[in-house]
Amino acid sequence: MFFKYFQSSIRLFFNINILKVSVRFFLAIALFLFINFQQSWSQGLPHSPEIRGVWLTNVDSDILYSSQHLTSGLQRLKSLNFNTIYPTIWQGGYTLYPSPVAQRVFGVAIDPNPGLKKRDVLQEIVTQGHQQNFTVIPWFEFGFMAPASSELVKKHPSWLTRKQDGSLIKKEGVEERVWLNPFHPEVQQFILDLIAEVVKNYNIDGIQFDDHFGLPAEFGYDDHTIKLYQKEHNGQSPSPDFYETYWVRWRADKINQFMKKTFETIKSIKPNCIVSLSPNPLHFSLPAYLQDWFTWERKGWIEQLVLQIYRPDLNRFITELERSEVTLAKNHIPVAIGILSGLKNRSTPMNIIEQQIAEIRKRKFAGVSFFFYESLWNWSEESEQQRQQKLKHLFPTSVKPD
Repeated sequence: MFFKYFQSSIRLFFNINILKVSVRFFLAIALFLFINFQQSWSQGLPHSPEIRGVWLTNVDSDILYSSQHLTSGLQRLKSLNFNTIYPTIWQGGYTLYPSPVAQRVFGVAIDPNPGLKKRDVLQEIVTQGHQQNFTVIPWFEFGFMAPASSELVKKHPSWLTRKQDGSLIKKEGVEERVWLNPFHPEVQQFILDLIAEVVKNYNIDGIQFDDHFGLPAEFGYDDHTIKLYQKEHNGQSPSPDFYETYWVRWRADKINQFMKKTFETIKSIKPNCIVSLSPNPLHFSLPAYLQDWFTWERKGWIEQLVLQIYRPDLNRFITELERSEVTLAKNHIPVAIGILSGLKNRSTPMNIIEQQIAEIRKRKFAGVSFFFYESLWNWSEESEQQRQQKLKHLFPTSVKPD
């Protein structure tokens, strides 16, 4: 009896202690995993080569309008250790590549500028860019925006959205712009067809949308959109206040749905094509342009974010870097910062650019992109050579993009 009791006691003792050891071991493992998870989360994504990008425009720049200028421009960027280019492909109501979709929809296959005649500049960029190890991400610049006098607008006036007073025009600088209705199914199909042909026909690494892939909040009072709203709200019309919260949210959600469709279209054609977005800060983009890019990022509909922070004041620049939605995005996808290297006759001094890049790097962003190519060295009080030397100092060695 005693022996059996003794055996039972021994087994109980060992079982309890084994249980204690097991619990302690489990807790230790759990704590280890938790700490490492916290560390990895706070550190963001695994380290990747720094994005060093630049937008290539066809406004105030001739880099796209000559094969010779394109070749020398890419060579110059390569010598300064840039690794990513964002060339515009949809600008001013035209494509900058031969487009069967554009030809079919409004009768003009490519921008009529003589510098693009008998050329496929996008193919040239892809070929030369890849030869020099650039990541090539064409930029769908105009999004839903179009010049008021464009062939597209003349051909499809019913595709336009309106302000509450019935007007169509929104000035962008001195230019008169109109906006295609992002809630109109024919407009959506046209945009998707343009995107699909680029993704399908060119060996691109990604495609980028920007702040024009939304809608200025004052628009949305066209017949089609009002009827759509009334259909979903028992005949009730939208608010006359275009900043009214629910009216903003309803339109933003419709654009969200289209972004989802855009992402799915791209991935169905080329699964490894990067979907990039270059928006304004969220506190402006959502109420002013109905572009809820934070939802796009949370839902996985964008895979790279290049946030436009065109602020010369360093404190304001830092404030934008440290917004909570930016931090959350940075821990989920690569987030680079778009900075303004200058506009025609308004160059950004290199000391400001240097300060901004230092703050970007300090916070471990994925990199930087400059708007735009020409202003990297032109229109400045500093000489072209001085600016290039400082850029070389910022990017002393080459890094190959993923």
